[in-house]
Amino acid sequence: MDLIYSVKEGFSGIGRARMPAAVTIVIGFFSLVLLGLFGSVSLSFYDLIQQVRSRVEMEVFFSEAPSEAQATALTEQMSHIPGVGKASYISKEAAAARFSSEFGEDVVRILGVNPLPRSARLAILPCYADPGSIDRIRNRVALLDYGLDIKFNQEYLSAIERNARLFTLLTAAIGGVIAIATIVMNAYTVRLAMYARRDKIKTMRLVGATRGFISAPFLIEGAVQGLVSGGLAALGIYLLFEQALLRYEPAIYQIIHPTAIIVYPGLIVLGLILGMFGSSLSVARFLRVS
Repeated sequence: MDLIYSVKEGFSGIGRARMPAAVTIVIGFFSLVLLGLFGSVSLSFYDLIQQVRSRVEMEVFFSEAPSEAQATALTEQMSHIPGVGKASYISKEAAAARFSSEFGEDVVRILGVNPLPRSARLAILPCYADPGSIDRIRNRVALLDYGLDIKFNQEYLSAIERNARLFTLLTAAIGGVIAIATIVMNAYTVRLAMYARRDKIKTMRLVGATRGFISAPFLIEGAVQGLVSGGLAALGIYLLFEQALLRYEPAIYQIIHPTAIIVYPGLIVLGLILGMFGSSLSVARFLRVS
């Protein structure tokens, strides 16, 4: 009975305050659309960063001292170092063939000898593709044999981490501002509804109604508003991606589409959470003051 009463009163509250509720839903819609766009871009950027990290490699050049068998054994040991996904041994002949395919010249025919050193190419796991982890892997490799020449692009790695950190902070700040605006608008609408029914609330408190019984309809009211905003925002993002973006920018669509599948239900859930959170803040404050 209490649940039925709360649901009925929650929907009645929206009906009695149509304009504030409509304004809150519209503002929540635009706020969640912006959050959905930022979320899709952020997740796509994270996937892109992971793909770039998966291509990070370290090259280890051998001196002339180790034999072919020793160099192969060292490469095998490198493959077991934490953070190394794969270690490939490159002989002098393989290095010459690689040079010929990349530059179109036969280095042996030009110089008469093969000056290219033997090496091992280490594919670094994406979760280890940061400067600190790379340094630890380099130190582990250096301990295997004296005279190893270890090369990797330090500036490239630092640029990846710097851009990833900056983008994360930027999207978190913008997303936080939008979320706070949505919460404030939901709280404002519920507070207006409670103020309009302040005499009824005082009467309910006098006859012994609990805080939970009084606040439940307003929490449902905020949840419904948030749910509607989230559903409309998910629909708006879907139409934007699946209709406009797919038709006019298919290349961008292919990048964003995998993350958009997560964003659609996420917006509905987020709208519900923000609506309930804003309502709970407003209800708690009103009941405390009154």
